[in-house]
Amino acid sequence: MASSPIMSDNSSLNESRGTEKQTFALVSLTSLFFMWGFITCLNDILIPHLKAVFSLNYTEAMLIQFCFFGAYFLVSMPAGHLVKKIGYQRGIVTGLVIASFGCALFYPAADQAVYGLFLGALFVLASGITILQVAANPYVNALGTAETASSRLNLTQAFNALGTTVAPYFGAVLILSVASGAGSELSHAQAEAEQVKLPYLLLSGMLATLAVIFSKLKLPVIEGHGEVRSDGKAVEYLGKTNAIGHRHLALGALAIFVYVGAEVSIGSFLVSFLGESNIAGLEEAEAAKYITYYWGGAMIGRFIGSAVMQKIPAGKVLGFNATMAALLVCVAVVSSGATAMYAILAVGLFNSIMFPTIFSLALQNLGPHTSQGSGWLCLAIVGGAIVPLLQGVLADVLGIQLAFFLPVLCYGYILFYGLKGSQVELVSSKEHV
Repeated sequence: MASSPIMSDNSSLNESRGTEKQTFALVSLTSLFFMWGFITCLNDILIPHLKAVFSLNYTEAMLIQFCFFGAYFLVSMPAGHLVKKIGYQRGIVTGLVIASFGCALFYPAADQAVYGLFLGALFVLASGITILQVAANPYVNALGTAETASSRLNLTQAFNALGTTVAPYFGAVLILSVASGAGSELSHAQAEAEQVKLPYLLLSGMLATLAVIFSKLKLPVIEGHGEVRSDGKAVEYLGKTNAIGHRHLALGALAIFVYVGAEVSIGSFLVSFLGESNIAGLEEAEAAKYITYYWGGAMIGRFIGSAVMQKIPAGKVLGFNATMAALLVCVAVVSSGATAMYAILAVGLFNSIMFPTIFSLALQNLGPHTSQGSGWLCLAIVGGAIVPLLQGVLADVLGIQLAFFLPVLCYGYILFYGLKGSQVELVSSKEHV
């Protein structure tokens, strides 16, 4: 009988140590979310910069977004298989190394001043970021209870939004402000191309440093995500032999597609929208400053959402935010002046929790199919390349203001997913091995 208190103390001690390890891992992972948010948002600076350097039209300049989001489409599934084989921590290190190499490739691209080399470097960089997403998102999802998974992912994604808020200032100082009196041997265009060397070399060094750090960290090992049996056949889980067979995952992938598409569409057209004479009539340089409010709202919203979802089911919070975002876009479409301007900027606040919440809801109860499911969700990020293009077509036909009805449809689907589509099918939980 005397041994019971000792066993209880040991159990409590082990549980406490396990919690400390999970907390340490979560804190470490926030640096990754900050970095890829920072790098992704730099594209908004890179597009006008390279457009001016190489005298590109808008279609050619948008190849930057197509290369970046195209990497998600091409790399996500192979990344899912890679993470399944080598584990989450090694997957994170691999993603950091590839992203670091991609940043380093900006140096020869700038040196040669060839647009195609910039696109190639961007694709390599985005491939590394894709592997990071495939590994880090489900890892955060698994660091604790399923009930608080959305809250954890929203907390780490808040630091992703911090990166998107800070990046425009970084880019404006180190990329857009070409030093006066550049070397006489360089043309003005060449001097502008040279401006990307320093910032991307700094990013390369930071990513390489993180790769070394994460290779040394003793992070908790998440077990039980193998997808292949000893006889080489796929594991059947909840009656499914692959991730996409789970209804809530398939519907979640579509939700990620339309969400990223809506978010990128609004961001891409924001400067032009604020430049409309019936909205704010702002010059491009002045309108660009308001992007900070859009991304800053997303950052604040994620911190708020992380706390709210400790008390309220994630699906209901997602449905509420989708409703509010849709209403705000509708206000921006049918009104004018300051009302339309602040309505569209406020959408960022309600966008905030959508990506991490959809991601965590879609990965519920996937068991051994989790890493594959993460690959499908990251693949769906390609919506960021396709939906803005469709909105561009609508803008040419209907005008830029009416074209914003497309994101409203996207938010309508997200409302459905939060309230209905994210519910896990009630089937036997017996796993066949």
